[in-house]
Amino acid sequence: MSQPLDARLEAAAGEADVRKAVATILRESWDAARAKAARRLEAGGDGVEVARLYSEAADDMLTALWRFTTDTLYPAPNPTEAERLSLIAVGGYGRGVLAPFSDLDLLFLRPWKSIPRTEQVIEFMLYVLWDLGVKVGQAARSVDECLSLAKTDMTVRTALLEARPLAGDDALAEDFIGRFRAFVVKADPRPFIAAKLEERNVRHQKTGAVRYRVEPNVKDGKGGLRDLNTLFWIARSLAPDSPLGARVMDDLLTPRERRTFEESFDFLWRTRAHLHLIAGRAEEKLTFDLQPEVARRMGWQGRGDEPAVERFMRRYFLVARDVGALTRALSAKLEARHQKAALSLSRLIPGRKKNLGVEGFVEVAGRLSVTGPEVFADDPTKLLTLFRTADGHDLDLHPDAFSAVTRSLSLVTPSLRRDPEATRAFLDILTGQRPYRVLTLMNETGLLGRFLPEWGRIVGQTQFNMYHAFTVDEHTLQAIGIINDIWRGKLKAEHPTATEMVHRIDDFEALMLAMLLHDVGKGGDRGQLEDGAIAARRACDRLGIDPRRTEFVVWLVRNHLALSDYAQKRDVSDPATVRAFARLVGDPERLRTLLVLTVADVRAVGPGVWNGWKGQLMRELYQRTEAVFRGEDVTRADPLADFPDLVKRAGQSGAAASLVTGRDEDEGNEPLAAARIAVAAKDRPGLFADLAAALAAGGADVVGARVATAEDGTALDVFELQDGSGAPYGQAEPRRLTRLVSALEAAARGEKSGAPPAPQPNPRRAAFDVRPVALIDLDETPDAAVIELSGADRPGLLAELSRVLADHGLSIRSAHIAGFGERAVDSFYVTDARGRRPAAGPKLDRLREALEAVLDRRDANVRPVSTPVRASLRDVSEFGRKRPVSPRPEAR
Repeated sequence: MSQPLDARLEAAAGEADVRKAVATILRESWDAARAKAARRLEAGGDGVEVARLYSEAADDMLTALWRFTTDTLYPAPNPTEAERLSLIAVGGYGRGVLAPFSDLDLLFLRPWKSIPRTEQVIEFMLYVLWDLGVKVGQAARSVDECLSLAKTDMTVRTALLEARPLAGDDALAEDFIGRFRAFVVKADPRPFIAAKLEERNVRHQKTGAVRYRVEPNVKDGKGGLRDLNTLFWIARSLAPDSPLGARVMDDLLTPRERRTFEESFDFLWRTRAHLHLIAGRAEEKLTFDLQPEVARRMGWQGRGDEPAVERFMRRYFLVARDVGALTRALSAKLEARHQKAALSLSRLIPGRKKNLGVEGFVEVAGRLSVTGPEVFADDPTKLLTLFRTADGHDLDLHPDAFSAVTRSLSLVTPSLRRDPEATRAFLDILTGQRPYRVLTLMNETGLLGRFLPEWGRIVGQTQFNMYHAFTVDEHTLQAIGIINDIWRGKLKAEHPTATEMVHRIDDFEALMLAMLLHDVGKGGDRGQLEDGAIAARRACDRLGIDPRRTEFVVWLVRNHLALSDYAQKRDVSDPATVRAFARLVGDPERLRTLLVLTVADVRAVGPGVWNGWKGQLMRELYQRTEAVFRGEDVTRADPLADFPDLVKRAGQSGAAASLVTGRDEDEGNEPLAAARIAVAAKDRPGLFADLAAALAAGGADVVGARVATAEDGTALDVFELQDGSGAPYGQAEPRRLTRLVSALEAAARGEKSGAPPAPQPNPRRAAFDVRPVALIDLDETPDAAVIELSGADRPGLLAELSRVLADHGLSIRSAHIAGFGERAVDSFYVTDARGRRPAAGPKLDRLREALEAVLDRRDANVRPVSTPVRASLRDVSEFGRKRPVSPRPEAR
């Protein structure tokens, strides 16, 4: 095939625009080769196989371009020493693998300083590559420059470890590679290894230090391809003459670990190749809008209530976990050879061992290890006591012990799960000094899921929604860590009430056990709460928890959403709401425990989810419920009490709005996640709808709102607002905030707002099929109907919903606005024109239909990458469900 291509390129030398003609010819052949690789991927080809096909396509294109440039355009039949030149692939391309839109890392190698012909060749080739749309990482250096840089610059050394000659002077390339490898063999490998591991840590911090983020970076994230590449680079630094460092890999990894390495590498390469092709660019982040299509192309199908995308992502995170285990295993072997630089003072003394008083356990260089795998075979309970010992002595787990636990998982039998010594060790870990760290280690080894089968079912489980930032197991472990931080007083500034209450809880162990089990029901047929309660009862029985405490744990699991639901979706100033919540909770001990559990649960959802607004709502509900338990009479709170100046201004001018800059001293010191604006005005039909329309016209995203009407008819509306990027509204442009305050005052006086700006397309949101839910409850409170609406969030949704309520002759007595990722959950307390609770009948049926129509409206400007997938239905209240949800088929 190269002869016809060369002939066509040679003919192009006579064209008026040579560069354009050459690029056109090369594009045709290169596109054909890339299409062949894409077809192989679609046919189910292995990830590494496809990556090599893409690399071969680049090889053919580059060598053809090189021949034309050096033989036809700038020929040198008998090159002088200075005219010698080689083209070398380096970095990942040097390894012979490429993703569809990967950069091409190239080295133009010359004997010494550059000459005009060399510069002409390089310049022409680069311009053609840029014309082809190729991203090129290139360097033009002499042999001595490369060797000098490799001594001090670890990034350059890494790229050169995988140098592969493509074209040009073979002798020059081979001489350089030989000299470079000789240098690497003689060099101390420890600084290079330490640099690569530190580089990995920095990369993880940039992409998210947690392996289990639900939108992972396939290339640079923790557990991604770059982590495996790091192992490749370390292997090549130890054996530069061995192809791909195979000799070192075979020596450092067991056959099982090597097989896991190859399977993980192939899976991640397949995922990355599909990701690039779907996005049409070098996209490395597996975002929500791309996940369903990647899952479909890789052949995943739904099973039961678990859609294909969640099954695929679970597999992804299990692979990421395996990559972490491989990194640990390799680190252990390197340390044994003293080839990894010491990371702490306690590890500077090779071979230092300390007896810990537990047979079979030793401290080796500052970490907990075992004398041999037979330790667990002789006494399987030591699988659990190993981790309790690590916690008690504040030791990390030595990779040898980590591997020994992994290989001993078959020892975890039903009898061990009920063994009193094993269960006591497990509960001690749960309430220990550093439960997040120790339980994470147990989870990484696989022991936690093997010992607690209920936990095993949520390992790597994802929820296809934009609310949760982590997998279910990682979210739960972080929540446990947060409770521990609250107990230690580390979060006193952010959570003063929870910090005080946690020390008044009688059964801290029950709290931690409930936190560990609170989400094990996710994905169950009966719903998260009921299945979770059943699983929690089963786990408590196996762990030997007495019946009274078991009932407490089960109650917490079944009701772990209650405090958040009531606080965010109901009117906590309404005595009926407070009394209903108090009846559900039952006693102060449950209330205290539920508060701490809820704070940790919400905070562990993801960055920015917890804020002072939510804290204020939960604290207010907690305090009013606590008053009920003290026997105090709970009356309706005065909604105007916190804003006397604003109310006074409204009485004088008809309406007033202002930015709320202060905060309750008990609210904590976390940065405000949203701008807060309060509006006071005389209540009238359509007031809230007019305010919502003004907010939409100003481009404000309402992430929280409280609306209340005093007995004298004064309405107070408090809004939490963000801009389109999720930052507090007006933070980037304070003048927008000033204009919005003025617009809200005008709207409160009845002046019409302008049209809202056209919403920006959001492909990530378009990936979700959010089922609309409209609930109308006439029993929850005696003097109003409670309408809870849930559906796909979008700009202007609140304005549309409130306008429907106004058009149906209903007045909004209070409103409670909350957002959960792609889903908006808005609750309204409404009365009819006479101030009474609406009566059941056809009017309410028509209202519900109109509200559902608004909730179900899709943005016609956004075309999802694939068929929208049912979003995980979470955070829709179960209490008060009186009306059926409109039937609708769910996309799979």
